Amino acid sequence: MSYEELRPKLDAFVKSNKVVLFMKGDPEAPKCGFSKKVVETLKNEGVESFAHMNILANDTLREGVKKYSDWPTYPQLYVDGEFVGGCDIVLQMAEDGELHDLLLEKGAITA
Repeated sequence: MSYEELRPKLDAFVKSNKVVLFMKGDPEAPKCGFSKKVVETLKNEGVESFAHMNILANDTLREGVKKYSDWPTYPQLYVDGEFVGGCDIVLQMAEDGELHDLLLEKGAITA
């Protein structure tokens, strides 16, 4: 599958789910420490479930998501269709309270 074929599928996936994490592995068994930290952070913020894709599944997906977000590393978090960032940004936002506010504002968690 080419990126041109993948892009509309990624777009639909990101826009049809409140919280999306492109990660290495899956939430129950992350395949890297950075993915594990973001999964733990989302759970600590009160996100009960979220959509995810294992980017290790195939090379086209792994490279396609990088193009889609214009971000070179994983994991990648989207909230309400918007790219939030990778591990460092997500952890900093959580520490500052910004992630909680964003998740609350977008309806991904309740007060």
